[in-house]
Amino acid sequence: MLRHYLLTAWKVFMRRKLFTAINLLCIVLTLVVLMVAASLLETAFRPSGVEGKSERFLQVLMMRMESPKRDSISTSPLGYKLIDKYLKPMPGIERVAMVTMLQPVSVYQGDTVSELQMRRADADYWKVLDFRLLAGRLPNAADDASGRHIAVLNASSAQRLFPGTPQVAIGQQVDVGGQSYEIVGVVGDAMHLNAYADIWAPVSTYPSTDYRSQLAGPFIALILAHDAADLPRIRRQVAAIAKGMVHDDPKQWKTFYFWADSKLDLFSRILVGSSDQADSGAATVLAGFAAAALLFMLLPALNLVNLNTGRILERRAEIGVRKAFGATSSQLAWQLVVENVLLCLFGGLLALGATALVLAWIENAALIPYLEVDLNLAVFGWGMLTATVFGLVSGVLPAWKMSRLDPVHALKGAA
Repeated sequence: MLRHYLLTAWKVFMRRKLFTAINLLCIVLTLVVLMVAASLLETAFRPSGVEGKSERFLQVLMMRMESPKRDSISTSPLGYKLIDKYLKPMPGIERVAMVTMLQPVSVYQGDTVSELQMRRADADYWKVLDFRLLAGRLPNAADDASGRHIAVLNASSAQRLFPGTPQVAIGQQVDVGGQSYEIVGVVGDAMHLNAYADIWAPVSTYPSTDYRSQLAGPFIALILAHDAADLPRIRRQVAAIAKGMVHDDPKQWKTFYFWADSKLDLFSRILVGSSDQADSGAATVLAGFAAAALLFMLLPALNLVNLNTGRILERRAEIGVRKAFGATSSQLAWQLVVENVLLCLFGGLLALGATALVLAWIENAALIPYLEVDLNLAVFGWGMLTATVFGLVSGVLPAWKMSRLDPVHALKGAA
């Protein structure tokens, strides 16, 4: 029976090649958009590469402060003092790292000036994230303690400043904002949220030590747990720390809010703006993504329903003859649904190839700096599942309608 369905479907597709091509184009365009979006979202939020431990670390990015009468609100990244005094001593965790937000800097080499994105980080930062070391070494606790003016470059910046292999950059001197730094390491490019930068230096290389006494500043805290199961407890600990904090000037700032978030929670909190509550809004954001995907699929699905109805109407005589010879409505419906699912699955395979080409183009065009994204088995599986659902949604209604045609009316050409 299945072989009969497949042979019939092939003959139907080849009978109206232009119609089949239009159907495939509609399917491929829809699936390419969905799979490109899924691949980019997976790269952003799934633990991989340099952020391979992100399934067991949380980040504290923003702090909200309110005055006693709540008539004044201030929102900023964390200060060194907050992380060092309140977060680093937390019990039951593996480590807490601190790293600054991105800061554009000018790097001078004689008469040449290069614009780079810089972060300052402590030694724990290099243990929380899994950078791929290409040459030299990474900063350590001794570098932090002594305030050594050393720096790490990513591969692209090392190639730009010191053409050749990554080893060429090791030991070279660069001038950053009037300070001289020795390049001690070169790491692979990374575009992930907490790893993206061109150059890194120890926190202690700040020209002034004023940052050490600040509760608000340019820092992000990365809290690494021993196990992913510890994350709910750590979230509660961080919330309790925020609730119990006392500002240096309690008359100006009384209430503090900051939360330990996963990457998805952090993105959702920024998008939804829920800086004063524990719920990041991730469930709402995911529901919004799902609704947007369904709505995006709905229009082409409706178009395919209309196209399939028109295609099936041309087969009224065939349906009438088969019903006259004893074919049941369920057998006819299955035939029509199988044809549509096969068409959508073939469109899914074409869409996978087209998606790989689109992602390669996005990488090569550098639309997102240092982006590395691949189609993996998960995306492939979701793509094929989407294609199957697409085929069922767009094929069931016309199949059910046409399978119930009266054979006499069908043979006369009436719907």
